[in-house]
Amino acid sequence: MDLDGRGARLESLEAVIVGIGVDAVDIERIQRMFASKSDRMLNRLFCAAEVAFLSSKTAPAQHLAVRLAAKEAAYKALSGNELARGIGWRDVEVQSREDGAPHLKLYGRAAQRFAELGGTSIHVSLTHSATTAIAVVIVER
Repeated sequence: MDLDGRGARLESLEAVIVGIGVDAVDIERIQRMFASKSDRMLNRLFCAAEVAFLSSKTAPAQHLAVRLAAKEAAYKALSGNELARGIGWRDVEVQSREDGAPHLKLYGRAAQRFAELGGTSIHVSLTHSATTAIAVVIVER
């Protein structure tokens, strides 16, 4: 926090965090779900580009799990009102930049809520171990 000489807070033009979300997903649970409901699961939870990306993976469970964690973390970062409660799984798409870094694309209610928050950027970080997938999402204005 920036303070002036009297201890009063200075107004800043820097980005302000207006939402943060984190989520962890058990990879084995997603593997079981995918084994029993593969096409139905993919079509319900993922956008077409995500399904295409995931279909190229020989062991998709960790990729499915980390993307689900990112979607849930985004939902949490955007939470706060009725509009946010209506955000669907396919309103948040996890994409990869050319360098492989993940980023999010928002649609529908997620995009509306982002605009309502005055969002200017959304950041995502993904990681996983052998058993758990974790995502953190930060929304700034």
